[in-house]
Amino acid sequence: MNDYVENMPFVALVDDDQHSAHLLTRMLLAHGSPDIQWYGGAADGRLMLANVLANPTANWPGLLIVDLKAHSGANLEFVASIQSLARQKGVPVVVMTQPLDRAGRDALHEAGASAVFFRHAELDAYRREAAGIVSFWARSQRLDAVGM
Repeated sequence: MNDYVENMPFVALVDDDQHSAHLLTRMLLAHGSPDIQWYGGAADGRLMLANVLANPTANWPGLLIVDLKAHSGANLEFVASIQSLARQKGVPVVVMTQPLDRAGRDALHEAGASAVFFRHAELDAYRREAAGIVSFWARSQRLDAVGM
């Protein structure tokens, strides 16, 4: 058994659109993200996250990205539903959403999102957001995780 490989950092992605999840994964990896594990949509994502975080010997995600499109409040509902679990375990949560006004961003932050990023139709703008997510992940890493 190789502990180094088993403890490699990864990002969990909850996205209810498989095509969108694939595109975001490719963009994140191109910008230096660690491995991405797609947890599926809201219901599957909630269950997968709860199972992983309930296991003290499991490798927990270093970041959870939520990008739900089922309805306009899907991201907010999901983040609110996992807020205490993610916060208790120290997993930062970022949301990828359509551009919002300040009140919308504030609502996501109050629900437990550490950061909010926007989906853009224009490819270069989308790339910049993906790069921003990777940068956020890098800045949010635990210092005691270095050299593990």
